[in-house]
Amino acid sequence: MTTRTTCPYCGVGCGVLATPGADGVAIKSDPAHPANLGRLCTKGSALGETVGLEGRLLTPRIGGQEANWDQAIAAVATAFSDAIRDHGPDSVAIYGSGQLLTEDYYVANKFMKGFVGSANIDTNSRLCMASTVAGHKRAFGSDTVPGTYEDLEEADLVVLVGSNLAWCHPVLFQRLKAAKAARPGMKVINVDPRHTATSDLADLHLSLAPGSDVALFNGLLAEIEVKGAIDAAYVANHVDGLPDALINARSDARSICEVTELSTEDMRAFYDLWTSTERVVTVFSQGVNQSTSGVDKVNAIINCHLATGRIGRPGMGPFSVTGQPNAMGGREAGGLSNMLACHLALENQRHRDAVQAHWNAPEMASQPGLKAIDLFRACAEGRIKALWIMSTNPAVSMPDADAVREAIRATSFVAVSDILPDTDTAKLADVQLPAAGWGEKSGTVTNSDRTISRQRAFQPIPGEARPDWRIVSDVATAMGWGAAFAYDTPAEIFREHAALSGVAAALGGDFDISGLADISDVGYENMKPTRWPITGGQTGGRFFADGGFFTPSGRARVVAATPRPLAAETTPDRPFRLNTGRIRDHWHTMTRTARSARLNRHIAEPLVEMNPRDAQRLGLAAADLAEVASERGRAVLRVLTTDRVRPGEVFAPMHWTGRYASAGRIGAVTGSAVDPISGQPELKGSVCSVKPFAARWFGFAVGGGEPPSRFAADYWALAPIADGWRAELAATTSPVDVSDFALRLFGVGDIVTVGDDARQAHRVAVVDKGEVKGALFASPQPVGVDRVAAVSAFEKKLSPHKVLAGARSNDLPDAGRIVCDCFAVGENTILAELERGEVATLATLSDRLSAGAGCGSCRPELEHMIDLSAKRGGGRIAAE
Repeated sequence: MTTRTTCPYCGVGCGVLATPGADGVAIKSDPAHPANLGRLCTKGSALGETVGLEGRLLTPRIGGQEANWDQAIAAVATAFSDAIRDHGPDSVAIYGSGQLLTEDYYVANKFMKGFVGSANIDTNSRLCMASTVAGHKRAFGSDTVPGTYEDLEEADLVVLVGSNLAWCHPVLFQRLKAAKAARPGMKVINVDPRHTATSDLADLHLSLAPGSDVALFNGLLAEIEVKGAIDAAYVANHVDGLPDALINARSDARSICEVTELSTEDMRAFYDLWTSTERVVTVFSQGVNQSTSGVDKVNAIINCHLATGRIGRPGMGPFSVTGQPNAMGGREAGGLSNMLACHLALENQRHRDAVQAHWNAPEMASQPGLKAIDLFRACAEGRIKALWIMSTNPAVSMPDADAVREAIRATSFVAVSDILPDTDTAKLADVQLPAAGWGEKSGTVTNSDRTISRQRAFQPIPGEARPDWRIVSDVATAMGWGAAFAYDTPAEIFREHAALSGVAAALGGDFDISGLADISDVGYENMKPTRWPITGGQTGGRFFADGGFFTPSGRARVVAATPRPLAAETTPDRPFRLNTGRIRDHWHTMTRTARSARLNRHIAEPLVEMNPRDAQRLGLAAADLAEVASERGRAVLRVLTTDRVRPGEVFAPMHWTGRYASAGRIGAVTGSAVDPISGQPELKGSVCSVKPFAARWFGFAVGGGEPPSRFAADYWALAPIADGWRAELAATTSPVDVSDFALRLFGVGDIVTVGDDARQAHRVAVVDKGEVKGALFASPQPVGVDRVAAVSAFEKKLSPHKVLAGARSNDLPDAGRIVCDCFAVGENTILAELERGEVATLATLSDRLSAGAGCGSCRPELEHMIDLSAKRGGGRIAAE
């Protein structure tokens, strides 16, 4: 039986078709879903490989020992009740996640703000979208996304600001790319310090100085005035504050090139195109939000659209793309500590009274709670006595992650609801609560363009796991509030939420799904993706084309945004600007994607991108290891040299955890400075040092079964393969006996060795009953063996000598780094085809190798390789 559900990764909110079978779960894209229309990225395509029960938390645990649910619920309820009794309601807190469904979020928010009486409930969306929320509310009076995904296809100009859409929101990128191919006159501009896969689609890439976005868009606002592009009628009827913003903008325009470090020619090209194109959409994401001036960046962008009236009409408007699958639904349910459900305002007495009445709540929170950074500081200071973390991993994902880990450890009581017991955060818990995962739980999510979709269960909840809404309801019941949390199904919660949205709309709010307040259980189960608002007389649509803002005056506010430098300044000791973000095939802290061997083939270990000039100056070569450090902590990462990063800047992915690498947690290095309005941290503006990691011995290992619980190496990075694992290793001293080291990795067996005494390189296989249990490749330099071929030979159970050969034989050619996950096409295979000089288009390459013919996530990289080959007249291309 095939089930229509929604992907659990990014905020695009793609529909998927899941079909369980004897060989696992088959995943296909849903051609009927309006978000993806039959497209799916590499992560979504591999979802079926991530739903196994290996390593799952299936029973509650107290103090590391298995317990029953009554004991676990009692432990959480007692800890919360005791803390509230002795220290007040603000001594407890919940930290949630965009992985929660809207129904989960709603119940948790109701529990904390209406019954505990504290607003200390925040979420990892604080790291993702808080600046957009604040910017929307300043400009529109509400957290409203004005436009729709179709606007990206209908625009004549799309400006992508701080957004690597190709890797972070691949299906939206595919929709944009298809629209540009259909209408070659469409223009795309990418504003990003890094040259990314997204930049390759752009007609113009603006590699601006980190943090200078406000200056860039203030300059654009000044140019809008100079060019006579202000929509005087729209401003007169619907907008306040433009004169003051223009004064700021004129002042900033005088130093725009100096501040942004852009050329006059590039600046002029951008401003001319933006001002002369009516149908323009400005898409922004984490490069805008994750900043100490993130709210001003958001408003500087919105100002330009308000001044020109380019908002709420087809193909025009500011557009925020969210990072998580239900960041938007969390905002709707009041998941952040400074808001109420249904976009109501916590500081507004009428709003509080309305929510309290709807919930029949005994004690409403009356002031904003602690935002994420402050919440964990309060834990460290002992002000939070009981903390409940749901479906997220702050010991990795938070900035200053080592301090956050210690803060969690210092908290008197910590409960963690999750699907795995051994995440960096879950290991710190007093009580572990087994939660239902994707494919097992049922509810709704809202994507970046306000489309509400159903996540449906297509397999049974395993073991004793429970949905998050039920766990919260059980704790609330144990604390004496059972009547208000007597839910039997998520449909009941949804109806209550929808009914409250009608109350919010009557108070002048934007979020209204009251048309679904009476939806039946059958109707809920069969609900199709629908964009809000959903009322008796309206479904979906855009906002603000004719005004109608949600401010007291009904008019939008143009905010005089002020450029500010990044919080941290580089120094001789910390000379590099550190940027962090996502890579194509991994998601957040890898609790799901690390389960898929396919998703680990593209990039298998934590890395740092740096400019070749910087690397050469530091004595670092490609594939060396580097220590990236700040005053807060350190990470050890593989060096990737590329001119896509500006000199003096480095980029590191956010994904690796203590479960998959010895020192890959880049959150340990990042700073915790925040935007003063939104509380969102500046995850893209820290400073750091980079130096060679003093390794004297390097290894690459591939083995079967479960990996060792510990690696006897100073550096290690672990990734799955089919029925086994692979690991990169390095140490400051060489093992005394490489064969003995291999036996400790793989277990007892016969030893087969191949040595190269001249290079002090060794290859060792451990064999049991004729089958290779594992192979170790060791060298004083970074191991040069072809990983793809060695893993392939091991997975195919070939002879020890073929595994150890590095597979340079005819039956296993050197495929190189995997670029196309769907068809396992490697970089060397692609380069060899390009070297023939007969491939000029992606279509031709796909016909010959199948590369790019699957989900499409690799197409930007393939096209970049084709373009480089064409520029160089064919021939071998150095990896970039």
